[in-house]
Amino acid sequence: MARGLAVGMLFATLFSLVGGLIVAAPPPPAAASVAPATAAPTGRVVIIGVPGLMWRDVDEHTTPALWRLAGQGAAGALSVRTTKVNTCPTDGWLTVSAGQRARLPHGDCVLPASPVLPGSASGAGPGDAPPPAEGATAPGWTEIRNDNARGQYHAQTGLLGDTVRAAGGCTLAVGPGAVFGLADRWGRVDRYIPSVDKATPRDWARCPVAAVDVDDVFRVFVNAGVDARGEQVPVTAADRRAAVSAADRRVAQVVNAVPDGTTVLVAGLSDIGVTPHLRLAAARTVGGGALGSGLLTSAATRQPGMVTLTDVTATAFTAIGVRQPAHAIGSPWRAEPTRMDTLERVESLEDADVAAQAIRGVQGVFFWVLGGAQLLLYGLVALALRRRRWNTPRSRARILAGTRIVALVGAAAPVASILAGLLPWWRSAHPVPTLVCAVVGFAGLVAGVAVAGPWRRSVTTPGLVITGVTALVLAVDVMTGSGLQLNALMGYSALVAGRFYGFGNQAFSLFAVAAILTAAWLAEYPLRAGRKGAAVGVVAAIGVVAVAVDGLPAWGSDFGGVLAMVPAFAVLGLMVAGKRVSVVRLALFCVAGAVLVLLISYVNARSANPTHLGRFWLDLESGDAWDTVTRKFQAMLRSLGYWPFIIPLAGAVGFLFFALIRPIKARTPLLERAYEHSATMRPALLSALTMGVAGTLVNDSGVVILSVALSLATPLMLAASVRALERDRPPDPGGTPAPARSGSPSSAPG
Repeated sequence: MARGLAVGMLFATLFSLVGGLIVAAPPPPAAASVAPATAAPTGRVVIIGVPGLMWRDVDEHTTPALWRLAGQGAAGALSVRTTKVNTCPTDGWLTVSAGQRARLPHGDCVLPASPVLPGSASGAGPGDAPPPAEGATAPGWTEIRNDNARGQYHAQTGLLGDTVRAAGGCTLAVGPGAVFGLADRWGRVDRYIPSVDKATPRDWARCPVAAVDVDDVFRVFVNAGVDARGEQVPVTAADRRAAVSAADRRVAQVVNAVPDGTTVLVAGLSDIGVTPHLRLAAARTVGGGALGSGLLTSAATRQPGMVTLTDVTATAFTAIGVRQPAHAIGSPWRAEPTRMDTLERVESLEDADVAAQAIRGVQGVFFWVLGGAQLLLYGLVALALRRRRWNTPRSRARILAGTRIVALVGAAAPVASILAGLLPWWRSAHPVPTLVCAVVGFAGLVAGVAVAGPWRRSVTTPGLVITGVTALVLAVDVMTGSGLQLNALMGYSALVAGRFYGFGNQAFSLFAVAAILTAAWLAEYPLRAGRKGAAVGVVAAIGVVAVAVDGLPAWGSDFGGVLAMVPAFAVLGLMVAGKRVSVVRLALFCVAGAVLVLLISYVNARSANPTHLGRFWLDLESGDAWDTVTRKFQAMLRSLGYWPFIIPLAGAVGFLFFALIRPIKARTPLLERAYEHSATMRPALLSALTMGVAGTLVNDSGVVILSVALSLATPLMLAASVRALERDRPPDPGGTPAPARSGSPSSAPG
């Protein structure tokens, strides 16, 4: 009966929550409210691509046109990540063409190739179509299209051009790169002009969609060449300023020539060299329009001042009033009002790239340091517990106390890396040292709170403080926009552009294990009072909230997280209720998690702007979901080569077994001592491991999930075990009695 109540409470609440969302969700838009794909364009858009352009290039005197765009229009930092770490100009234009990450196969990172013009076969590849009378064809288009269709993202190059032509519009390409951006499925653009200087006002008015390739900034680096080692010859600051100024003049020419009502999108759509950066994005409707002034954002990022390259395609569709095809994954740019003046906007967008660069430089090092420090701690503890000459009461007490404090600080380090985002460390003259100091400071603060209160002598409560703070910080962050995770050590990078909101895989793992441990150790209190039903209720309540925070599209928007958390919390609930967890029951819990996440996906798919959760449901309907599952599974297998996570994971597992679980010289294992003081210690550990293993199997980050989970759970298990050992030690020679055991009537829970 108790088992049925435990499981029933958890799953009835979860399914009631999602069921309520389904009922409350708005119905799919009526057919009359959505423009059909063949409706004629009702607006105009010009996409100006300036490969390599950054906000640090912009100032009031060198780039007056871009400065006005930033002040009078909307401005944002543009993530240009495509299929590689660094994006080349042709990759950027092809991504605009497909509305999905695309690439130039087997190409060098140079300027786009000259198009094939009428009457010339030069540059045409096998199977390429001849160009229209006034247009051009992208060279090698057949190979480009086939390669991207077979690629990881199944990008449909030519999607933008095809959709415009199907709606009865035409395309105008100015410059070679623009041909790759606006080509249809056959690689053709309707009209082609070699440069901005040769375009007339009549040309700008002929087609609803135009693209302009302004390559001055990238070209100055190409002209500088490479040295004998193949490395870029440095470009002087004066040469770069001159190139940026020339690009600005071309942008001004376009803005001044296009008809009123035209939406102008400026995108620094590629990197220069091998180092990725956030680039410039700006937008304005000439003569005034729906796109106002402020910071650019989109539903794809949910971050003010941050947009992605695939959003450019979605914005173009919105600007001309044509329905966005399902294969274009971006979201339209929109302006978020701000009180910042032009200088403040530009500086804040420069800061975004500074933060991204700093995190890129230290993120890998952070995991090596965190993992290495924990491995060192585990080794020293194992050595200390086995050395007889250190086992005098006084030295042993000092060793145990120091070990406990260090373990708690180590457990606080992950949430400290998130809390560091509260400080503008990237504005420091030395961002990386400032970030390190912020993490150390917050770790000390959280650990200090854990050992400073009246609960400091408890076995589990100091750990409960750390897990509670960790879960609360991450929950509040995703419920308020995920600002702390962006460019955080255990968050996500704007340069990688895997995600900009909700839970990244590392943050999910941290949140999930923190929520599980919090639920287990809070359930300790009613459990010790003999109120088993109340203890199960605590687990169910925290489980419902945690799964909702993780899985709902408005907050965590995490597909794999729900699959891992539902069985983990169910295991915890059964163990707290004193019931056995069989393989069959565990499989049923996993099925329940799958059903729940599919319900969430279905609800989200009915919304006007589905996230990746809703897109998965749409992929199920179209039969494309298997490609997504395969890609995720392959990524999970590749994670077995992530040594910064594999080595600490092996160390944590080894320490759990050899130091905490396995008896030390025929004495009681450390964890067994902790189990004697805490009725929920064993359920907590096993549920955390369940989550870690399940999360590893269903997330593309693979072993990163289990490694991050153990980076929090193992130090806390060590701290609890050491505290139990302290409480069980014999009286000091001075006559001070040992503290009472938690099992005695006079002791506090845990």
